[in-house]
Parts: sequence; structure tokens; C-alpha cells
Amino acid sequence: MKQSTESFFQEAVLRICSSLDIDKALDSCLNYLQNFIPADSMHLSVYIPDVRMLRFVAVAGEARSRPAADTVQAPAIDWQAPENQRPGLPDLHVVNNPGKDPKVASTLQQLHLDSNFSVMIMRLSLDDRYIGDVAVQSRGTNRYSDAHGRLFVQLRDPIAIALANALKHLEVVRLNEVLADDSRYFQEELRAKKGGEIVGADFGLSDVMRQVQQVARLDNPVLLLGETGSGKGMIADTIHKLSHRSAGPMITVNCGAIPGSLLESELFGHEKGAFTGADRQQRGRFERAQGGTIFLDEIGELPLQFQAKLLHVLQHREIERVGGSRTLALDIRIIAATNRDLAGMVRTGKFREDLWYRINVFPVMVPPLRQRKEDLPALVHHFLQRKSADLKLPFRPRLPAGALDRLMAHDWPGNVRELENLVERALIQSTGSQLDMDLLTGNTGGARTAAAAGAIDSSKDYPSLDSVCAHHIRQALDRSRGKISGPGGAAELLKLHPNTLRQRMDKLNIAYRRRR
Repeated sequence: MKQSTESFFQEAVLRICSSLDIDKALDSCLNYLQNFIPADSMHLSVYIPDVRMLRFVAVAGEARSRPAADTVQAPAIDWQAPENQRPGLPDLHVVNNPGKDPKVASTLQQLHLDSNFSVMIMRLSLDDRYIGDVAVQSRGTNRYSDAHGRLFVQLRDPIAIALANALKHLEVVRLNEVLADDSRYFQEELRAKKGGEIVGADFGLSDVMRQVQQVARLDNPVLLLGETGSGKGMIADTIHKLSHRSAGPMITVNCGAIPGSLLESELFGHEKGAFTGADRQQRGRFERAQGGTIFLDEIGELPLQFQAKLLHVLQHREIERVGGSRTLALDIRIIAATNRDLAGMVRTGKFREDLWYRINVFPVMVPPLRQRKEDLPALVHHFLQRKSADLKLPFRPRLPAGALDRLMAHDWPGNVRELENLVERALIQSTGSQLDMDLLTGNTGGARTAAAAGAIDSSKDYPSLDSVCAHHIRQALDRSRGKISGPGGAAELLKLHPNTLRQRMDKLNIAYRRRR
């Protein structure tokens, strides 16, 4: 009998430790146990001390409908209660007739489950700490004897160690998935960001940079105010880089570009099965910004119903994923930006007053380009160098004589973004190392008349249909600021399906540009 007991223990341990995949290991263990113990299914659960509940980790055998991993499933057994103490087997609870156990019968009745089964539940501990339960279940009543219990208890320690290792393995896998997910996300963010230096920091933006230096090393919320295209995003990046959070992520959210129905999922994340199409858990932008900064661009575009949820996040520094019940604490710095008059929106009831006071701790006004024209020469030079590299031009472009004077005479309603687009358009259409004066200043009041621009010069080659189409698509992209699909996108302007437009852009070698 001794040799048989030792053989049973060794073989069972080999099967329990056969795989880091706890489901496979439990399957293998159950297949072996069925030779000695009545067992149609086997359940492994981890104990959650905060709520004194059990969460299923693995299920083997007939009951293969495994619940969601993050869902607490059942109350833990009170192992100290006298009725749960078994002589000689203190860590084993046996229910041979659930229908005659008042507590079990009531639970089964509530869940509409059959009571025709027997179950043995064993407490698992490591270093005298309760970590979970393992249970075997069999169809029919009165299936388990004390001999079965003594055999099952032999496996308490190896199953406890296997559970602890499986939990650590699952955590490593989860962290690897988070790391890979973050890597993909930040690579996309890096591809979207160009440049990074503040042109005009010593001149037109000197007052702004002084304020940035004052607030960057603190954790206070910052509100950036200014017209569209004035460079608020670059100022937000600079605040993050100068802060003690610079080693953490900088997550940008364009509040006006996310549909209202998706806002909560995009910003707070969602659990698997939270709604139709949610086939996996997804972390939101706030969670991705953990330890860093989140930049809420165009915060004035947020719908009123979501402003209340954002206010809760700002007040309590915590979120819950859509479809989840677990609260996630946040360690983030919030920077917001808008081109709208938030104070006026508060007066008209379009923006919450309490949210306005929360974000308006340290407002920074970014001046429009027309108020800092002394920065124009440096900006033009910066964009010429950067765009030439982006377009892989084989020559160094030069400004024609008098170009700067004509640029200085313009009011620049589109601010720095308008100047950037104009320089890029001039580089695309230029055929020599010196930029065409009309191309560079075509939108600044010194352009040719529409009739002259539309006239055909018979001395030049007639343009091909592809070049005309490419030019027309680029104009639509300029107007939509690089946006392809959605309201105001280039596809809508051209009366095309977004996928059709993308296919034509690929065919004509037109580069995709992200909205700034």
C-alpha cells in the first residue's frame, strides 16, 4: 500500500507540473485522478482577500464553460467554522448530498442548478497563507468516502504550488501583452509627432515659455488657450518633457475627433464582453497615461454628459473600465487645450462650471502667428528644412527674393499650421532648388487672379490626368487638414468612399498626413 501511495503521489505531481498552462495541467491531473477518485470535473480557484471571495482560474472535465477571469464567482468557505472541520482532514470539505445541506441547497435553487452531485473542496495554503481552493465533483450523491479524502489531501501542497506558479505566469503574460500593446501604441504616437522644438521660444513665445518653466515641474492641471493651429500641442509636449514625468508616456486625445458613443470606451477602456464587438479587454487612454501626462486637446468639444464623468476622474483620480467593477487608481498629469471661449460656454450652459474651475488652475494663452510675426523667418526656415527631409527632396530649397516681406504682410488666419501647409505645398509643386514665389505666397494676398491661375500656358506640357487628380486630392487634404474620413474629411469633400480615396492616394503616391 505504501508503494502504491508513493506511486500515486509521484504520478499525480508529474501531471500537475506538466505545463505552465494551468488548464492543461488540471486536465492531465483530472485524467489521472479518475482512476482512483470519482471525478467528472475539477475546479481551481484563487482567493481574493479584499472581498473574501473566490475567482475561478481553471476548470477541467465536464464543466468547461470557464467564467471570465476577472469575475468574482463564489463566496469562500469559512474554514474556521466547526461544521467545516473534518476529523483528521481539517482542510477538506465534503458535500455528499447538496440537497440536504440548507446553505448549498438554497444557493443551487437560486442558480437553478441540479443537486444530484457530490463534491470535495480542499483548502490551498502557502507559507500559512490561504491562497485558494481546489475541488473535484462527481455526478450522483454519496460518492466520496474518507479514503477518497485522504488520497485527495496528499495533493494539497503540489496543487498549491502549481496555483501560485500559474498566477505568476499569467501575470507575466499579462504584463508582456501590456508592454507589446504599449509599444505598438507609442510607435504610432512617435510616427504621428514631427519635430519637437519650439521655434520662437526666445522671441514671440518668450512669455509663454516663462509660464511653461514655472508650471512644468509641478503636477497642477494646465489649460492652453489659443486659436486653432497656434501650436498648443507643441507647448503641451514641452511641459511634459520638462516635468518629472518626462520618462512616462505622453498621451494625446483629440476630444472632438472621438464620437460621443465611443468616448467612454476610448478614454476609460472596456472589459471583454462589455458590448457587442468587445472581444478582448482594452485599456483606455487614461490608463495608458499612467505615470505620465494626458493631453486633452479641444476639451470644449466634449458633450455635456461626458463632462460629468471627466470631472469625477479629475476629483478622485480613478476610473472604471466600461463593463468592469474594479476601480483603477490614476497617477497622471492633465493638460487641456481649447480654441473656444470656455467661460462664455459656461454662461450659456454648454460647459460645466465645476469642470471649468477644475481645469482652469493655470491658464496659458498661446498667441496667434499674426501677433508674433518676428518668428516668421525662423518658422519658414524650420519648415523648409523639415519638409524637405520628409519629402526626400534631392536639393536644398532657397527662398526667392522678397518672399519674406510678402509673408510678413499676411494676417495668417490659420496660424502656424497654415504656414506649414503652404511651405509643404510649395515644396511639392516646385521644380527647382529655388521656390516659386507665386507658389510660396499664393494664399497671402499676392496671388494671381483665379482667371490667370486657371489659364492654360500653351508653352508648357499639358498636365496628365493623374497629376490633375493628385493635385485635386492634395487640395482636399489641405482643406481637411489631413483628415480622410468622417465629417469634414477629404473623402466627404470629394464625394468618395474613404477606402476608395485611400486606394487612389496609394496609386498616386500621396503621403498620409495626421491631423495636428
